[in-house]
Amino acid sequence: MDIRRLILFIAISFGILFFWQKWMDKRYPQAQTTAQTATASGTAAAPGAAGAAPQDAAALAKGQRIKVTTDLFAAEIDTNGGDLRQLQLLKHGAQGDTTQPFTLLQDSGAHTYVAQTGLIGNGLPTHKSTFTSSQAAYALADGQNKVEVRLDATGPDGVKVTKIYTFTRGSYVINVGYDITNGSTKPLATSAYFRLLRDGKPADQSTGPSMFGGAHTFTGPAVYTEEGKFQKVDFSKIDKGEASYTQSAKDGWVAMIQHYFASAWIMSPLDQPSACGAAACRYELKKLPDGLYSAGAIIDLPAIPAGGKKDVTVELYAGPQETAIIDHIAPGFDLIKDYGIFTVFSKPIFWLLDHIHKVVGNWGWSIIILTMLIKALFYPLASKSYRSMAKMRKLAPRLEQLKERHGDDRMKFQQATMELYKTEKVNPLGGCLPMLVQIPIFISLYWALLAAVELRQAPWILWIHDLSVKDPYYVLPVLMTVSMYVQTLLSPPPPDPMQAKMMKIMPLIFSVFFFFFPAGLVIYWVVNNVLSITQQWYITHSINKADKTSAA
Repeated sequence: MDIRRLILFIAISFGILFFWQKWMDKRYPQAQTTAQTATASGTAAAPGAAGAAPQDAAALAKGQRIKVTTDLFAAEIDTNGGDLRQLQLLKHGAQGDTTQPFTLLQDSGAHTYVAQTGLIGNGLPTHKSTFTSSQAAYALADGQNKVEVRLDATGPDGVKVTKIYTFTRGSYVINVGYDITNGSTKPLATSAYFRLLRDGKPADQSTGPSMFGGAHTFTGPAVYTEEGKFQKVDFSKIDKGEASYTQSAKDGWVAMIQHYFASAWIMSPLDQPSACGAAACRYELKKLPDGLYSAGAIIDLPAIPAGGKKDVTVELYAGPQETAIIDHIAPGFDLIKDYGIFTVFSKPIFWLLDHIHKVVGNWGWSIIILTMLIKALFYPLASKSYRSMAKMRKLAPRLEQLKERHGDDRMKFQQATMELYKTEKVNPLGGCLPMLVQIPIFISLYWALLAAVELRQAPWILWIHDLSVKDPYYVLPVLMTVSMYVQTLLSPPPPDPMQAKMMKIMPLIFSVFFFFFPAGLVIYWVVNNVLSITQQWYITHSINKADKTSAA
């Protein structure tokens, strides 16, 4: 009976995972977009601003590159528009080659993904204007906390604009702003736009686990405001015109999300004044030519009087979705880490796992300790289940006698079986509850590990160098298969010989799924099985010992 419940449990778990992924594929198809013949504005004209932003060309023009190196970044800023065109994360290895840094932003290669800003107004510098810099390279020196990159451009009638990037040691937040000096003889009306420009191709999913080798994780824009809350918009809906997103708010942020990493313009950082000022920021998600998409915000600046100055600065987050970091960026920013439909369980599970890791310092051992804590939590239910199974095992010879007595009359056999259970006070379904309770725990841990960039390229022991991908030598899945088979030997055998044979090979069939699961998840399942075997043996041994004592 136990193995049938175990298989039912696993089947339900995989069924939920399978149909959830199918539903996600249908709701968030990651189709690559084709080039569009229509043109679109780089950003909308702001009320009161003189003129509109220039139209986007089919390709990003390139100028001189300014290289910036810090403790976390290797960045390249192009003088054409002052765009942040390339950004490598030095603390995170590239997929498949940990000796090379992970590239988040780029304007050549597999993706087009850059951060752009500009000013709206006749003659004011946009993302297509040419800037100048006094240096071709900047580096964060030892003992230096910040490095500042200043780019200069001229505007109409004596207007001077300086675009400033500020990189801070130990921070994935880059301050991007403008200093505007109105040297003209009349007030200057302008707005500033900050946007992320990206193609619609999905991010590399090869690090993500799934039942069949590739998990679906969301790639696309997202917006958060206090009023509108968190909203993800997939590229296909923008293509179909089903997600023409425009919203005004005095708070929030706009982001591009992919598996493990994100970039975002933060309008209202945590515990800091909003960059929107007195006026509301206007958020926009839209399609541009050449298969590109824009996710950005516009800030309407107050009129700058003749001879006056004005500055505006917005934070750009570009980095990993590490819980310890994103929790302190902005309200609601932790939502970029997608735990799936079981967030209510996954988030506290990862919180506990993270706190265990702070003590032991290794994610593999943290998962083992977490498994032991979960097992201890459900021990009362498991104990009841195993006691029920032990009684069922003792009744196996009597069930076999009933089967022989009633022959092929299955109705009488079932009636006699239920009568036997009633007489011996055995509940045949007594072992189901612990299995059912563990289903949301198992799936929640699956999504917690899927979302955890903290486990990306995190080693455990020996051959396990990355807990977020499958075991390269399949040692853990084999151990899991063996442990499942041992559980079948400890469980009451079904009366039907054919069914008994099927129950013995079912662990092998279901274990195939685990060959493609991340090593971290398989560690959980192996340890869980070993603890279950130990508990089951101990309880069965205790019952048998008690029976012998009472018989004596």
